[in-house]
Amino acid sequence: MTSGSLQQPTNMNSEERINDLNLRYHALTPEERVVQLYEDFSAEEVMLTSSFATNSAFLLHLFSLHAPHQLIHFIDTDFHFPETLAYKKQLTELYHLKVEDVHPDKHQHEYSIKEALWNKDPDFCCSINKVEPLHDIKTNYTVWVSGLIRWQTEHRANLDVFEFRGGMIKFYPLVDVSKEQRDAYIRDHKLPFHPLVAEGYSSVGCTHCTKLGDDRCGRWVDTEKSECGLHL
Repeated sequence: MTSGSLQQPTNMNSEERINDLNLRYHALTPEERVVQLYEDFSAEEVMLTSSFATNSAFLLHLFSLHAPHQLIHFIDTDFHFPETLAYKKQLTELYHLKVEDVHPDKHQHEYSIKEALWNKDPDFCCSINKVEPLHDIKTNYTVWVSGLIRWQTEHRANLDVFEFRGGMIKFYPLVDVSKEQRDAYIRDHKLPFHPLVAEGYSSVGCTHCTKLGDDRCGRWVDTEKSECGLHL
């Protein structure tokens, strides 16, 4: 029996459990939410992913302070900007992070290159190179932590601190953080920016599907796509 199930009624269904968690976490700060997470769940139940993109330093800094033991999964699509990989190295060393790279299937990845799927079928490209590589890993965990924030996209605008999706409890400790609060945290803690921010990139993903733009306007330009699919 997990620590989470010990602290909550065993007859709770998924919806009741999510409602209970949201009720208790709403008034907490992001820092307090991270600390409380390990009161409600064992460390072995928690999965943290990071793209080491433009907003990643905030969440990673929180975990380096309050859960330095936490393993971080990085999906290496082999399509990342060199600046992203350099930023990953910088943050890993600066905050002594434990990072594990996750790679797509070699043959599927080669197929996505051969067919230039990012142009023909970007959803399938993301599925091969981002979504599927994490599929088997997710089965080992109960809670998936991510740095999604409401103001980033229309889909994310409706997120709560917790949701139940795809058989997992999703946890977004930064979900209600405003841009002003984010900027203040970055300033107060002197967090390093992603190198491409200075060049006008507000959101950074794979090289094929990222252009200059505010917020996520530079992602999958000229398509209706706004999410890679990991959090849908």
